[in-house]
Amino acid sequence: MTLRIRISWPAGHTTATIDETPTSKALVGALPIVSTARTWGEEVYFDTPVSAALESDAQQVVEPGTVAFWTDGDALALPYGPTPISRGEECRLASPCNLLGALDGDPRILATVRDGDPIRVELVQS
Repeated sequence: MTLRIRISWPAGHTTATIDETPTSKALVGALPIVSTARTWGEEVYFDTPVSAALESDAQQVVEPGTVAFWTDGDALALPYGPTPISRGEECRLASPCNLLGALDGDPRILATVRDGDPIRVELVQS
């Protein structure tokens, strides 16, 4: 199962391809989600109504554009560049996160998200 989600905010939108994992199934079941964007360095994250356990392949250092789920905060984490705890240019999340998939386009589009923006996640109907 591969699904696509659309992430929208006032200045733009992007889509992401999501793999089948226990966390992604829970997330898809909660869609659509409307939340408030937060920024942390070059990462956008926001609360979701989903709680999930840390999965065995969770990672803290990921590629730009990774769609990750931060289990400590029940939040979707979308890194596109360095965070305050990165070493060099890496995308280092606050703690290990479950990997859900990846953005379809250039992850730098997330630079247009402002802290406090309303953000919406919905399933893309094929």
